[in-house]
Amino acid sequence: MNSAPSNAAEDSLNSKDGVPNVYMTTDISPQGLNAVFQALNTSPNGKVAVKLHSGESAESNYLRPELIKNFIQSLNATIVETNTAYGGSRADTASHRQLVKDHGFTDIADVDIMDGEGIFTLSVPKGTNINENYVGKSFPDYDCYVVLSHFKGHMMGGFGGAVKNTSIGLASAQGKSWIHSAGKQTSGFSMDTPQENFLESMAEAALSVYDYLDGNMLFINIMNRLSIDCDCAAKPTEPDMHDIGILAGMDPVALDQACVDLVYAAEDGASVIERIESRKGIHTLEHAEEIGLGMRQYNLVQIDG
Repeated sequence: MNSAPSNAAEDSLNSKDGVPNVYMTTDISPQGLNAVFQALNTSPNGKVAVKLHSGESAESNYLRPELIKNFIQSLNATIVETNTAYGGSRADTASHRQLVKDHGFTDIADVDIMDGEGIFTLSVPKGTNINENYVGKSFPDYDCYVVLSHFKGHMMGGFGGAVKNTSIGLASAQGKSWIHSAGKQTSGFSMDTPQENFLESMAEAALSVYDYLDGNMLFINIMNRLSIDCDCAAKPTEPDMHDIGILAGMDPVALDQACVDLVYAAEDGASVIERIESRKGIHTLEHAEEIGLGMRQYNLVQIDG
């Protein structure tokens, strides 16, 4: 699906053939994160939100503050999160605020639990499963979103990356139930939704966010601690594959596809591949491309020396 890696001197966001570039470094450090962001050659304007996963417990593989602190502070950004629909440590705003403090996020930036005071409704004009998307009430308060994702496996979606973090990640608690049920309910988590419909609903919700922001978004996936489980797992399975790197792009579909391809290319990626395939995870990207969220084709640009 991907083109051969090109030289980092090719600094345009899209190559001459119109295929989006995805920039990559193997340096998983604050310096590597800054370098891959600089390769995008873009400057977020106005009030900037950084969407990340706050992690269900201290054992979860969420992105640690020491890795992302300098990057977030360089943007003068607010960290944004939303509550869960399934209980746990992030099910209500008070508990979630305590968790982000315990995990060190409030030490590096202001944190906004976006649905703490209600919801904001986005339309989904191209949706075949959902026609509305319910995000946090403060969603429209920000001019630009940086979707900073820990790429890993996922117990329901197969994998979690930029598209999931834009859809389920930005959805309010009600919105999460709505997406998981493919538009059948706005509360609860126990549901029997056909897998394809759930995956398509994620793609459709992500497109509603992207369209509302008129593309004022950028996406970064950090491929470390590659467990088969999401950061929402309090006791995730220990990773059995190596860390890969940090990837960034303006197209969330291309970015996630590049990460999936790197997992498939890895000699030790069997467990994550099995998780992706058993949950039909690639269908999220197939549907996302079909409805116009992005392209699965990409040029991988290595920025390492």
